[in-house]
Parts: sequence; C-alpha cells; structure tokens
Amino acid sequence: SDVRGVEEGPYGGTEVMVGMEQLGETTSARFAGQEPPTWNAVRVLNAEVAQVAHALANSHLWLPTYTDPLPLEVTVLSNVGKRGLVDRLILGPPHPAPFTKTLPSPTATYPCMWNHNAKKETRIVCEPDSQLLVRRGMQARANEIWKTMASRAHLNRDFTFGSQALAVAFTAEKTMGGRVWPNVRFEDVRFDYAFAVWGNSTLGLLAYWWHSNRQQSSKAGMTVSAAETLPVLDFRVLTDEQLATAKSIFDEFRDKELQPAYLADADANRALLDRRVVCDLLGFDDGVYEGVRRLAAKWCAEPSVHGGKARPHGAELVV
Repeated sequence: SDVRGVEEGPYGGTEVMVGMEQLGETTSARFAGQEPPTWNAVRVLNAEVAQVAHALANSHLWLPTYTDPLPLEVTVLSNVGKRGLVDRLILGPPHPAPFTKTLPSPTATYPCMWNHNAKKETRIVCEPDSQLLVRRGMQARANEIWKTMASRAHLNRDFTFGSQALAVAFTAEKTMGGRVWPNVRFEDVRFDYAFAVWGNSTLGLLAYWWHSNRQQSSKAGMTVSAAETLPVLDFRVLTDEQLATAKSIFDEFRDKELQPAYLADADANRALLDRRVVCDLLGFDDGVYEGVRRLAAKWCAEPSVHGGKARPHGAELVV
C-alpha cells in the first residue's frame, strides 16, 4: 500500500489530494492486539499524534524529528496494578451492593471519590466528595470490598479534556472509588506516586487519550474493564532510586494547580511536570523534553481534545 501506516513513525499520513489541493491526510492502522480488539486511530486530525501514541503503547518513545525511537518500558495497567470495581457492585439499592452514599465527612469510615467537580480537581491530591454507609446485613461484604479495593490512586473514567485537569487523582488516605474515579490498587505503595505523576504528564495524557473511547468532542472515557489494558509506564522496571524520584516529584506537585488538559501545552506547571518526569524520572535529555512539549502542542490542537473550545488569550506553548 502507498498509505503510510500508524506504525511507521511520526511522519504524518499520506496526503489526500484533489487536483493541486490537499484536503487532508490518511493513514492505515490495524486493530490493537487485545481482547476485545480495539481500533485506537479514530477522531485524529494530525496523524503524527497517532503515530507517537501507537509507538508509546508499544514501548517506544518516537518523537517527531527523531529518526529512531527511544526505548521506554510501557505495559498494560493490569500487569502492574489491580483496577477497582464497577460502581454498581459498590452502591445500592437497587443493586444488591453493600453501600449507600451520603455527604462527605472528615471522620468518615469509608470515604469515597464518586463524582467529578472540575473546580476542585485541579491538584493531584483530591479530597473525597462522599462517604459510604454500610447497608444493614451487608457488613461482611462491605468490609471485604474495602480491604481489597480501597486505594489512594484513582483513574478518571470519564475525562473531559476541556474542563478537567487530571487523568489520575490521589487521595491522602485510602478511599473507595466510585462511578467516575474507580480505584487502582498497587501491591507496592511506591507505584501510587509513580502512577500519579506519569498519568498527569503529557505522555500519560497521550496514552489515556489513545486508549479511550472518544465518541464525544473533548470527552474521553473507558469502562472499568477497559482500564485493565490502559498503557502505562512499567513501574516494575524502575529502580529504587527512580521510585524515590517519583515520590519526590509527587511531593513537589501535590499542591500545584494544573490547568484543564486541553491547555497542557500552555500550562507552566504541566511543563515543569513533564521536565521532571522526562528528565529526572526517565533519564532523557533536554532535547527529548522539548520534543514532548512540542508533542503537547500537537495533542492540544486535536479537535477531540479541545472540542472547539476557545483558548484563553495569550495561551502559548511553554517549553
């Protein structure tokens, strides 16, 4: 075929011409090799973004202007962590689930991250928005779920890039996940910090976007079961020193404000997070960091990211 494939590197697609006028570009892509099979190359304007995302999901950091990909160990979430329960197994009635939900409390026994509040979810560390109460006769099931599922790390199941900042939220104490913030639980608690900083960097946002269902403009999401195959940094191969660095980065950023994801390219704090992750955690040089920031601009220009939302005046690329 004369059509450039998504696996051929960040060189864009093949031009679609009518006479002397270019109407767009096209690229070929296979279904992802997972069960059920998925096709990630949808709702993409710039084929370079898809090509970088495809390479990233296959353990290569292949940035525009780089002749060869750089190795970066990426795996699926289920290989490093355990995803939480579907919300209907937590909250009842009408489902035969062990909990009901009420307003949050600083002394809650079962605090919960259930809903979105974009104005409050601008820092990596978030406060629980609810608490769970145990239904009569279901104490044993409630305690079983809490002991096996509660965690500090939570994945954004329904991500609106135009208003929300976080792909991964962190709670200071173990918290039950909910409808839009399911739990992600790691055996090694150090992975909590690595997941939080990776997931909210430009590379983490790109991996989330690539894996997500993007049927609505500026909105991306995935089922709890689909989260199992989300591409993430393979935290198992990080050294003790790297995991300590991830914790240090987390501590630096836990109270920093992040702008909505569609402004990741123009967000000075997101740029600093990228530098810390790309250079300090992963060990790449300034050239790779600058390439990631150019990638952020390309990603933020995708219609499925900005959804047609106007950028604030003066919102320019931060390198």
